[in-house]
Amino acid sequence: MNPITLSASAARHLNRLSADAGHPILLRVAVEGGGCSGFQYQLDLVEAPEDGDTVVAYDGAQALIDEVSAPLLAGSIIDYVEELVGAQFKILNPQAKSSCGCGVSFSI
Repeated sequence: MNPITLSASAARHLNRLSADAGHPILLRVAVEGGGCSGFQYQLDLVEAPEDGDTVVAYDGAQALIDEVSAPLLAGSIIDYVEELVGAQFKILNPQAKSSCGCGVSFSI
């Protein structure tokens, strides 16, 4: 399975959130059924991993992927982008064959 990676930009943002909070903040990334294209990403900020999580780390920051979501995210880059319309974590998934206009849901 291709590795899931955390970009430098995402790591910087998570490290900034952790510094502001005074304790580690981790990004949980999951794939759920739904959305207008079949699957959708669920992103949450958490303080600790759960049993079975895959930990993706870069420069001290960590993202967590559950066992069910990991194959659907294989080869993905977890990024953080700042644009005119706002800033957000973004999943660059090479397996996604199509996505909706908002970029939240996708199909494989």
